[in-house]
Amino acid sequence: MITVYYGEELAAYGFGEGHPFGPDRLDAFWKHACKQNLNKQVTVAKPVSASKDELEYFHTHTYIEKLIRLSARGSGTLDCGDTPAFPGIYQSASVVAGSVLDGARRIMSGRTKRVFVPIAGLHHARRDTAAGFCAINDIGILIEELRRNHKILRIAYIDIDAHHGDGVFYEYESDPNIYIADIHEDGHYLYPGTGFSSETGTGAAKGSKLNLPLSPPNVQDKDFYNAWGKIEDFLATVKPEFIILQTGADSVLGDPITHMALTPDAHAHATRQLCQIADEHCRGRLLVTGGGGYNRRNIAKAWTAVLKALLD
Repeated sequence: MITVYYGEELAAYGFGEGHPFGPDRLDAFWKHACKQNLNKQVTVAKPVSASKDELEYFHTHTYIEKLIRLSARGSGTLDCGDTPAFPGIYQSASVVAGSVLDGARRIMSGRTKRVFVPIAGLHHARRDTAAGFCAINDIGILIEELRRNHKILRIAYIDIDAHHGDGVFYEYESDPNIYIADIHEDGHYLYPGTGFSSETGTGAAKGSKLNLPLSPPNVQDKDFYNAWGKIEDFLATVKPEFIILQTGADSVLGDPITHMALTPDAHAHATRQLCQIADEHCRGRLLVTGGGGYNRRNIAKAWTAVLKALLD
């Protein structure tokens, strides 16, 4: 059973027509998936809104109040300038988080085996600020939901977006029960300039994190597969109870703001292998988010490849 979240409320998280992170990203994927009749093979779920209290599982009260205030005003920036406020951004961000939370609850209740939330995986936001087009961090909110309400101890977060998932990594850098493996473009070449191989966790969490920066620019699938093998070895020792995958399509050749040259085959491979690992270690529990990606054709092909792999 595969559940996909789709609807106008989810698509609404975007910064206007013409912006790299525009509201047309969801339909770019969904239309391509429908052409291949994948919509008939999945359960399509309506987006769900998270409550203010649920957003504060991860974010500070002060930051959420700021998000509400600037959303109502419809102007200003939520960080140093990368993440502008638009009218209703609080409501749109709440739908991203709420859909992810609802997906996790469906998995934990046994109503579905795997979930895909295409407009989600906003991995740059920190507890007290937005960052990099990410008004909230739905991954962090999900992690806290799993621990608080489902008593899940060992959680694995895998990120194949071109950008390092710094908002997840640094907020859990010292947490030994959150296992992070992140393949991304080398921070010497791309925002946020972090995620170096020497960063493996701090204190009691040393060794619970795996950063795999790829360089130089224009790395290809063979480079991804070489790195991916390390993730499989890593997860074999972790034996997680729940797996989260972020499948940013900005690592595919032709993205306008990154420099990688993967094909959608890499996204399919990662998803397929994690399905097997989830079946082996955590009763199949796998929640997948879309993440970044700013070339609409790449979004369509990469996320459709992800969905096919989930169905396989």
